[in-house]
Amino acid sequence: MKRSHLTAAGLALALLTLAGTAALAQRPRVAADQTPAADPKATPTPAAPATLKAKYEGGVAGYMKKQTGTLNFDDASQRLVFRDKQGREYFSLPYASVAAVWPDTKAQRTTTGNVIRHVPLPYGANMLGLLMREKQRYLVIQYDDPDTDARGVTSFKLDGKQVLASAVHTLANKAELKQRGEGYVRDRPKAATKDDDK
Repeated sequence: MKRSHLTAAGLALALLTLAGTAALAQRPRVAADQTPAADPKATPTPAAPATLKAKYEGGVAGYMKKQTGTLNFDDASQRLVFRDKQGREYFSLPYASVAAVWPDTKAQRTTTGNVIRHVPLPYGANMLGLLMREKQRYLVIQYDDPDTDARGVTSFKLDGKQVLASAVHTLANKAELKQRGEGYVRDRPKAATKDDDK
């Protein structure tokens, strides 16, 4: 009988200790330094180099072949130039024709994952190949060329998150676009009204 009272008392003491600890953990804490932390999204993005390794994925009328080459910021002519592996100009987009630019990421199964998926292994171990994925990063450009009345969306596969972020930011600055979310867009010119004519 005495032993059950001691066990009940010990249990009650343990519960009170836990409740007190939980109450202290729930209390708001005062930080020593009340200055707000810098927003990581507000850190300046470094400018992209004048030439970036890229893979053209299609989207420009008349240029259907996907190929690896370089993207070049040609500031003298105010245009973005894609050059093939030999360094020849494949096509260009004037900065003024860029209507929007944004980053895109897609997860794709790796080559190793595809091979493992098709190898007959016991106990379904080949299904692990389905889990082998890697992120592909793309620079997506919507263009609207007033000289040729050509409109479309093209994309370039770039290596790395930092390279993609700097390419998007640099092209947006050169094309004088305004930020909207993770991308950048060109404001539509306001139509003239009757009040403006007066």
